[in-house]
Amino acid sequence: MFRLDGKVIIITGAGGLLGRRHAEAIAEHGGTPVLLDLKIEPLEKFANQLNVKYQVNAFAMVVDISNEDEVLNSSNFILEKFGKIDALVNNAANNPKVEDSNVTNFSRLENFPLEIWNQDISVGLTGSFLCSKHFGNVISKNSLGGTIINISSDLGLIAPDQRLYKKKGLSESQQSVKPVTYSIIKAGLIGLTRYLATYWNSQNVRCNAMCPGGIEDGQPESFIMEVSSRIPLNRLAKPDEYKSTLIWMLSDETSYLNGAIVSIDGGRTSW
Repeated sequence: MFRLDGKVIIITGAGGLLGRRHAEAIAEHGGTPVLLDLKIEPLEKFANQLNVKYQVNAFAMVVDISNEDEVLNSSNFILEKFGKIDALVNNAANNPKVEDSNVTNFSRLENFPLEIWNQDISVGLTGSFLCSKHFGNVISKNSLGGTIINISSDLGLIAPDQRLYKKKGLSESQQSVKPVTYSIIKAGLIGLTRYLATYWNSQNVRCNAMCPGGIEDGQPESFIMEVSSRIPLNRLAKPDEYKSTLIWMLSDETSYLNGAIVSIDGGRTSW
């Protein structure tokens, strides 16, 4: 059960923290991960590591997913190389940081630059749309269809708690916040999931969304404690705790799972 043998699965943003975990999980379960990101050297090195460790045929490509020509060309190339595409994991996103400045805090809504808004939306939403448009179209040609998974977030379901980022001694205008683009993109991916779940339904293309919570990844201990106090399980996730849900969604065992918005957040969105 839950094997992915013979499945060609595209992962966008495959060089990032979660992208690498997604790729490793797919390779571990016999799938062929096709890794898309912007830097080829670390991506090729990672693909080679997967091939040696799991005896798969992982492949790395540089693709700017906000560029439609690049997405279309990569789709044609992958189809020619592998003969099919079985699944797409829309994982890529800019990660807008909580930033602060002595004068103006650009993370705050009233100061947030249109240029950064456009960059974040271009990758997180437009990129997912373009990948779904072209890779999804190829998937829809399969006799048995396939699946698309959008990586949303618990913050696609709830608003960020900006109190987590407050620092003593700073005025309100200098306080850091989670930037607006993060919530907009992650909520938008939920809308895209529902749209796609009903679009290629006659071709058996399923679409579901994962809504992960935060991952413990070297944050200050005080921040981890504050976030954990807002989670029923009283901790952040470990980097590998999302792998089993991804494989479950990609596998044929969930052939009736479609349009699902699955939160994996330790219960945070239950409060």
